[in-house]
Amino acid sequence: MTHSKSGNTRVALFVTCLVDLMRPSVGFAAVKLLEEAGCSVEVPVQTCCGQPAFNSGDRATARALAERMIESFRGYDYVVAPSGSCAGTIRKHYPEMFDDDPNWLPRANDLAARTHELTSFLVDVLGITRVEAAFDGAVTYHDSCSGLRELGVKSQPRRLLASVEGLNLVEMNDSDVCCGFGGTFAVKYSDISGAIVEEKAKNVAATSAPTLVAGDLGCLLNMAGKLSRDGRPVAVRHVAEVLAGMTDEPPIGTPRAGQGALR
Repeated sequence: MTHSKSGNTRVALFVTCLVDLMRPSVGFAAVKLLEEAGCSVEVPVQTCCGQPAFNSGDRATARALAERMIESFRGYDYVVAPSGSCAGTIRKHYPEMFDDDPNWLPRANDLAARTHELTSFLVDVLGITRVEAAFDGAVTYHDSCSGLRELGVKSQPRRLLASVEGLNLVEMNDSDVCCGFGGTFAVKYSDISGAIVEEKAKNVAATSAPTLVAGDLGCLLNMAGKLSRDGRPVAVRHVAEVLAGMTDEPPIGTPRAGQGALR
């Protein structure tokens, strides 16, 4: 891995709920990438960032969870998450949650300033120019809404993917259009969500790329479910797994013993 900074950068990994519960390999891939970039990585005791509560209008619960996060992640140089939506919640919305609280607002602002999405941190903060990984075949990339619109994550994952030996990136039409997940949106407005992900699945299939990659696990689970239901043979992976060369794990949504496909 080539980078312009090195040393004892102390990074706290915010694993995120979905990664912890559904795809721990993404967390291990993030640790590998950060350590190879010269960071000292720790995983403090953590909980949900409060995004589902915040998006649902439950500001009291969101603030309580945010306070716990602020306390847990004190003292680190940076906080890094393999998720644009969770990183976006901390960077953009924590200050909003405490804008009427002079005691908590400075702490919320401090954590927000130190928090980054994984690929953005590698490229924009550490100056990473390439990774030492290999992947045999073509992939297409989906730009997750929060990462793209709240944090400006677009060129960073593509720059790193371009350095992966053997990987060919095939852009899909409307790569920056929502997949229909949107967290609780997919539950509240399932018909609309289903129509949106149907279009996304068609765009993925039109590339003929055998692998779909993105930086948010919620989006990946949503798209993997639709592709599986449609019988489309597309492997779905988190960008961290590809960049770290950790693709031995079955693709997201792959049935395991005793389980059906992701529905």
